[in-house]
Amino acid sequence: MKIIKSVQDLAVNGALPTFDEPLHVGRPNMGNQESFLTYVNEIFERRWLTNNGPLVQEFERRMADFLGVKHCVAMCNGTIALEIATRALELKGEVIMPSYSFIATAHALQWQEITPVFADIDPNTHNLDPNSVRKMITPRTTGIVGVHLWGRSSPVEELQAIADEHGLKLMFDAAHAFGCSHNGRMIGNFGECEVFSFHATKFFNTFEGGAVVTDNDDLAQKIRLMKNFGFSGYDNVIYSGTNGKMTEIAAAMGLVNFDAMDEFVEANRRNHAQYSTQLNAIKGLSVLKYDECEHNNYQYIVVEILDDFPVSRDEIINVLQAENILARRYFWPGCHNMLPYRAFYPHAGLILPNTKIVADRVIVLPTGISLPDNAIDTVASILRLLMSHKP
Repeated sequence: MKIIKSVQDLAVNGALPTFDEPLHVGRPNMGNQESFLTYVNEIFERRWLTNNGPLVQEFERRMADFLGVKHCVAMCNGTIALEIATRALELKGEVIMPSYSFIATAHALQWQEITPVFADIDPNTHNLDPNSVRKMITPRTTGIVGVHLWGRSSPVEELQAIADEHGLKLMFDAAHAFGCSHNGRMIGNFGECEVFSFHATKFFNTFEGGAVVTDNDDLAQKIRLMKNFGFSGYDNVIYSGTNGKMTEIAAAMGLVNFDAMDEFVEANRRNHAQYSTQLNAIKGLSVLKYDECEHNNYQYIVVEILDDFPVSRDEIINVLQAENILARRYFWPGCHNMLPYRAFYPHAGLILPNTKIVADRVIVLPTGISLPDNAIDTVASILRLLMSHKP
């Protein structure tokens, strides 16, 4: 294609640097290796690999203290954490959620034989639109799952008011939002409970992992039972459950990354500021902003490709990927356009216009502590070059 060839020619002629290693969205942030290996040696000495070991217990304590919540229940991953939280809340029938989310949010409901009902988003925030949520409530609705997309909080108060008015349970998928706040309170403190993901691609990772956090004593106890097959002591199963436990090695990674969080945030903040300065100066591009009055992890460099940019979003991705810059579409084309939901709701797009608009124009760019120094300048140079091309 003509545009891709022109960018490649510039790289060959030395006008743009080339990258031997691909630049990924969500390349893992990792703390001190020696500290991690110290924990590993302790694990070997104790021979306690899983089943609520001392590192998992320490991880849960530090997590709860950091967030200011009473209970943190560490899990093997965020999806299992969503499923267990959903089941512990005894949700059934229909639960309202945004279509503009990672598919795990919908699957966690569907896996429990709950029907996910997709509401539209606010095109300015990319989070649930409370007015759309109200329109989707039926006699079968039992709950709402808000998603703190990009680490920016859902409309917490509005969703809670709707839940209270209609007798619904409200929980949050906070997979993007560890270390972020809403009105000065750390995310983790809202709804009946909140669910974090500590997958390797997240700002804060435990290799694979997740957690449910809550101030509800009874709910926390139920979740602890459910994540360990319903065992209450040896040989005493008192509840239906599954295996959602976090391992000691995962907790070790989490403890090391706790100590490095300020470094992660600063690198992400610096990258976001540099991207914003360069890309917002290019007509037709808009970098998503974070509220500087709140705590942010700045993990996502989200760029909206507006109508006056002369090259399509997908063409931009093709060009960047040809240069080993693995930019991504998020969360295209929306859960409602994926199976099995596309078969359930073939006309859902008619009531989700903002979801389509945002999904069709968003691109997410690489960031993190391992981003090369020249990466942002290179991305900006490529986009400026594309801006100079006419269709």
